Amino acid sequence: MSTSEIFMQRCLDLALLGMGEVAPNPMVGCVIVHDGIIIGEGYHEKFGQAHAEVNAIRSVQNQELLKESTLYVSLEPCAHFGKTPPCSDLIIENRIPNVVIGTVDPFAKVAGKGIERMQNSGIKVDVGVLETECRELNRRFFTFHEKQRPYILLKWAQTLDGFIDTDRTEYLHPTWITNAFAKRLVHKQRSEESGILIGTDTAKFDNPALTVREWVGNQPIRMVIDRTGRLDLDLHLFDRKAPTWVFTNQEKEGLENLKYITLDFGRNILPQLLAELYNQGILSVIVEGGSKLLNSFLEMNLWDEAFVYTGNQFFGKGVEAPHISGETVGFEKLDDCKLHVLRNNA
Repeated sequence: MSTSEIFMQRCLDLALLGMGEVAPNPMVGCVIVHDGIIIGEGYHEKFGQAHAEVNAIRSVQNQELLKESTLYVSLEPCAHFGKTPPCSDLIIENRIPNVVIGTVDPFAKVAGKGIERMQNSGIKVDVGVLETECRELNRRFFTFHEKQRPYILLKWAQTLDGFIDTDRTEYLHPTWITNAFAKRLVHKQRSEESGILIGTDTAKFDNPALTVREWVGNQPIRMVIDRTGRLDLDLHLFDRKAPTWVFTNQEKEGLENLKYITLDFGRNILPQLLAELYNQGILSVIVEGGSKLLNSFLEMNLWDEAFVYTGNQFFGKGVEAPHISGETVGFEKLDDCKLHVLRNNA
């Protein structure tokens, strides 16, 4: 690993500390190096607050050294006024002579403009150090801007014989397939994403809260598809303890923490739903629905990652688990359960 790659890796390590806190912004890390020694570092800590470059520059004790330093950052410095002023302007103002960037920002208001602005000011700019790793870290952000939809994560639990549920036709408690370790990991995953989506039957039969309880972190927006408004308002989803969105064909007035979004159910709703989430700035969504909803995403190839938990039991019959093909990018043993993580490379 080259010297530049070592410092860029440090940027990536810092950026990861913003997981679950900065969406819909990207995770970004920055270090400032003088004579081969890091004299300042920072990361984007929370949405709406200072960017990584700002925090790194502020952390330098002797600001005079900035004029002789190199700034490393995992994503192109911004060139527009958003929640904060342009970071490229701050770099120029501090007369930092060298900037090394992991990857170009795909956001239309940046997309090379930050690089151009710095180069026009006489700064030497290098781009593409650990580019693959920088894009991987912010794959949600890149998918959102390049495909104009949220990053879709499918999640389900299945038995050893390939069922995700028993045959249930009335209100019954759900049958747990996995264990406490898996449940805790699911709650950790929820805290890292922007939204979590289920269908009508899952809401009706399982009555899930869809909240983060087994982990400390942010609460994703709870989302449910309820075409005709038949779900009972006594369900946990409607306790208004967390923001909840209902996708329906019914025109309804929202309440505190409860929002109704109208879709045309005479057409395929998934493109409409994803377009709405894109317009609302939802960077990523976990789909925790039943077989019907999960298969709808699979059939349209609208998924990016899948988390398949396998418990240590057999049902013999019931609702078959979705059939999925993709690249296995992760595996974890959780006591008597297993987790396979798949990536859609199509």
